Amino acid sequence: MRHTGILIQWDDSKGYGFVRSPSAPDAKLFVHIRDFELLTQRPQQGETFSYELGVDGQGKRRAVRVRRPRVAPAAPARHSSASAGSGGLLLIPGFAAAYLSCHLLWGLPPALWGAYMALSLATFIVYAGDKRAARLGHWRVREGTLHGLAVAGGWPGALLAQQLLRHKSSKPAFRRQFWWTVLGNVLGFALLFTPLFSLLRRLAGL
Repeated sequence: MRHTGILIQWDDSKGYGFVRSPSAPDAKLFVHIRDFELLTQRPQQGETFSYELGVDGQGKRRAVRVRRPRVAPAAPARHSSASAGSGGLLLIPGFAAAYLSCHLLWGLPPALWGAYMALSLATFIVYAGDKRAARLGHWRVREGTLHGLAVAGGWPGALLAQQLLRHKSSKPAFRRQFWWTVLGNVLGFALLFTPLFSLLRRLAGL
């Protein structure tokens, strides 16, 4: 028999917490990360889960076969997300064309394009690993690490991963911060490897 309860405590570093059922508000059940099924992201305190009752080695009751409620995603939102991601991919060939133009005009360092390619590949691999960890309920890559790779030059690989793997593509807060990292990297590229910085200094009278 399945029950419904709320995760009232959760220690993510230790991988366990406690569930309380509305039908028994005075009792709380121990639950471990291994007891969750079909886990796509780490549990959060305050979430509602369904579970079955089990017992531990000491005969105490605990929650087992824990699942999140199944919620069917809305088709229009999924289509909108995919369309937005596809449009963002156009930035990659656009940046490649701009890079080629800058190289022909000002002779960029030969290793610079290789660095972008290597960082993009590394970022794609990290995204893929994080998606797998989310599916298996393992430890996740910090969002700060993903943004750090993007601002360092791996944002083309991040864009590809978000579109092809459907990972981190539906979190508005993450996407907003991600686009700031793209802007920061492109601006840094323009300041360091084009005459833009010198032009701005002349305009400022420095």
